[in-house]
Amino acid sequence: MALSLFTRAKSRTNTTTRPASDSRKLSTEPTQRPFTPAPQKSLSDDPGKRMQEQGRYAVLLRDTPYWKSQPHGLDAVNVASGKLERRMALVPAGTVCIPSTLSAQPGDSEIDVEVQPFLLDVHAVTNARYQEFVDDGGYDELDYWPEEIWPHLIEFKDMTGDPAPRFWHHGRHDANLSDHPVVGISWYEAQAFSLWVGQRLPTETEWQMSACWHINSSADIMRRFPWGDAMDNQRCNIWSSKNGQTVPVDKYPRGAAPNQVLQLVGNTWEWTDAEYHITDDEGRPVLGEMPMQSIRGGAFDTYFESQATALFRTGQIALARTPNTGFRCAMDLSQATWLTEDSDETGE
Repeated sequence: MALSLFTRAKSRTNTTTRPASDSRKLSTEPTQRPFTPAPQKSLSDDPGKRMQEQGRYAVLLRDTPYWKSQPHGLDAVNVASGKLERRMALVPAGTVCIPSTLSAQPGDSEIDVEVQPFLLDVHAVTNARYQEFVDDGGYDELDYWPEEIWPHLIEFKDMTGDPAPRFWHHGRHDANLSDHPVVGISWYEAQAFSLWVGQRLPTETEWQMSACWHINSSADIMRRFPWGDAMDNQRCNIWSSKNGQTVPVDKYPRGAAPNQVLQLVGNTWEWTDAEYHITDDEGRPVLGEMPMQSIRGGAFDTYFESQATALFRTGQIALARTPNTGFRCAMDLSQATWLTEDSDETGE
């Protein structure tokens, strides 16, 4: 369904629409290096190959029998299965403890939540991956956006007034940052991309399970960080790591979780598919001026190391488009057809 209800008229001055939630301290571009626009990419006219080239592997695999019956469809399905197998990692079943109060300290009241096995992207979504969504007209396709947000779609502009993440230019990302996590996107933009690519955002409990690795085992081990219990700024990108900006999503391999998921702590905060609910010490809900979504993990500019852990909780206004918040995608285990297709073929 194409977006025809609203018009994105460009301003004659170089002003960028800012959601009310954005901080003035974050009103400039994250970096001042020369901007090199990412080149346009030529895509195949064949629908299956096109989705493969766009990285929409999960969408393609949702209708595997159909694509296998099409010319070149079997090749596209096999490529999609292999790509997703390498792009995603299994997070086993476990239990997480969610602090229930704003000033919670170790030993305070917590909510125990069982988490079922699921799949999580090894890397955060990059500028290059998000570019595919922009180029495919994702901002104009209303099916990816909740109806209540439609009037706000005209606000999701880049520095030049085009529909794109906040710090892009003319709908293009900086080619120098192609392998960096996409930032300057609201929770709604993260959700829309996830739907377009055939996946979803992880829940807050799933994200915490991925980072603390409190799996169901006799060892009963829960980490404060994906790599262990002690902060190490050489395993993540936070303020004390002294990068001062995002780094490529494949950096800091020594900070990976046991299943090799990278940068769950540091580089960017990550949107989750959960509203941020918290109470004060007397159990009264702490409410913001606008709806807030949970973000987890800390970022390159996180100063307090206590906030860059697997357990720290905070929220961000859903419309905020800050330079230090990105996301990664998840998937239900039942959708991982590449894990079961061999057994299906042999009748096991």
